[in-house]
Amino acid sequence: MASKSSANKKAASGCSCRWFSLRSLSLLAVFLALFSALYNFLDARLNQFYIFDPEHLHDLSQRAIKAHGEDTRSIVDFIVAELQEKVGEKYLSTEEEWVFNNAGGAMGAMYVIHASITEYLIIFGTAIGTEGHTGRHTADDYFNILSGEQLAYVPGSFEAERYPAGTVHHLVRGQVKQYKMDSSCFALEYARGWIPPMLFFGYADTFSSTLDFPTLWATTRVTAREMVGNLLQFKL
Repeated sequence: MASKSSANKKAASGCSCRWFSLRSLSLLAVFLALFSALYNFLDARLNQFYIFDPEHLHDLSQRAIKAHGEDTRSIVDFIVAELQEKVGEKYLSTEEEWVFNNAGGAMGAMYVIHASITEYLIIFGTAIGTEGHTGRHTADDYFNILSGEQLAYVPGSFEAERYPAGTVHHLVRGQVKQYKMDSSCFALEYARGWIPPMLFFGYADTFSSTLDFPTLWATTRVTAREMVGNLLQFKL
């Protein structure tokens, strides 16, 4: 009798587990379907959320270089001043906070001008040179060279792509390259698309290499502050 009762309990338990598993899978399938639908809907309308224009940023970079030559400090000031006037300070960082950035094996420093769910705009560069992997991203990246020169390489090519001051290196969403700055090089970097997934690339070197957690915290604090601040203003 005891054996029969035990068997019944096991059978009931097995049915319960299968029911729970099927229900969980069904809920997961519904969630993924809704998420996919929402993603496709928003992805097709990303242009509605942008407040920056790649052509304007390229023109602005060229005018800043023309006005200040090789004075990178003045070039950055020129760019930020015009953006504050054209875009408005409410969408821009009011503090110039420089932090190191390690990503894809390359190291430099960045100053976040704007960060939101669909866009970021930063000054990125180094005074001593660096080299690394661009990453494969969920956003288009426009790298406007302000001083120095950037080199890029794609598999199968036998010549480097060269981007001197005044040019823009457009890394198309989903593509990847090797890049290098032989010496001092600074750029106005603009990304438009889905920004949050890019953070994994930006954080990976901390855990696999540098273990520089104070810099990780500074990057997180500044980025989160700007993203949340823009969300509160209904800016995706």
